[in-house]
Amino acid sequence: MSKKIIPVGPYHPLQEEPEFFQLHVDGERVVDIDIIIGYNHRGIEKLCEMRTFDQVVFVVERICGICSISHPSASVNCIEDCARVTAPLRAQYIRMIIAELERIHSHMLWLGLAGHFIGYNTVFMWAWKYREIVLDIFERITGNRQSYAMFKPGGIRRDIKKEEVPKIINELGELERSLEMFRGAVLDDPVLHARLKGVGILTREDVITFSAVGPTARASGVAIDVRKDDPYFAYDKVDFDMIVTENGDVFDKVIVRVLEMFESVRIIKQGLTGMPDGPYDTPLKDMPPGEGVGRAEAPRGEVYHYLRSDGSNTPARYKVRAPSFMNVATNAVSAVGQSIADATLTLAAVDPCYCCTERMQAVDYKTRKKVYNWSDLVRLSQEKTQQLKKKF
Repeated sequence: MSKKIIPVGPYHPLQEEPEFFQLHVDGERVVDIDIIIGYNHRGIEKLCEMRTFDQVVFVVERICGICSISHPSASVNCIEDCARVTAPLRAQYIRMIIAELERIHSHMLWLGLAGHFIGYNTVFMWAWKYREIVLDIFERITGNRQSYAMFKPGGIRRDIKKEEVPKIINELGELERSLEMFRGAVLDDPVLHARLKGVGILTREDVITFSAVGPTARASGVAIDVRKDDPYFAYDKVDFDMIVTENGDVFDKVIVRVLEMFESVRIIKQGLTGMPDGPYDTPLKDMPPGEGVGRAEAPRGEVYHYLRSDGSNTPARYKVRAPSFMNVATNAVSAVGQSIADATLTLAAVDPCYCCTERMQAVDYKTRKKVYNWSDLVRLSQEKTQQLKKKF
């Protein structure tokens, strides 16, 4: 049988955002895959270099709509690192609480979509129904259900009132009961076991080779989590477990995310009851020249921000690396060898965020012709690496 190419994307019902996968198939079996990114480039990094450091946090919050606090988390860590400023402890606790609420929100959204993709629409409707509990808590704390505008360099913009804490804890109890239902649906349903086990396996060695992060890595037995490995906010002051499984298939990716939501509830409860009184903001004055880096554990894995300051009130350079940039590439091994139906599930199993993975090609703005194509950019990068090796 002759080999054929099946295009998945840039627009496809399985993908919430545009991205292009070319599946090379022999019959029903995927024998190779081309991953083509770059359909969502919005120039976020360049925009950040035209904004004040306070405004940068608002800009990066727009990178991703599903987990819109992940990039602000890394951004405030990055800016504070460059400024040599530490936010007050109460602010660190509140940042942690918001980050974990969003982890639940993101995982539930993914779980609902996963149920929809495999025709399990009951899970889809459950997830959308009980996700509202989290969104209501967000609205209570921040005033917004999405894009919360809570973080700022040096602290947070609004406090959590003491009288709100018992209400939030009560809502978390309701959320836990719904999560128990999801855990039972996943662990006890033989149909899910049959459909997802052994599908899209990513080995531990492949995780290390591709530098995969987050649940994608932890489902393959690689215990990495920025909250544990390099604690930020108040994560070193609360007790929680890192969820790690060994099989690396789609089923284990589901298990990791479901069980992580229980750990997030633990963290939030400890944060609400343990956060100290005191200020929640440290005014950030002039930014000194220098560099800063910020890391955070987004729902999809480590997000990394870098800035260089020349002493002005805007970054001289701002750089973002999102977890999906690492995780999407793993499909080159996990989707190959699968049936077409399983390969599409595998593509979605890393919980890809394509708007986070924006990249560009160089184009002459006058003629609109490409100055460099993809191969040219790779070649230039490799040549530059070789030059640096000789130099150092």
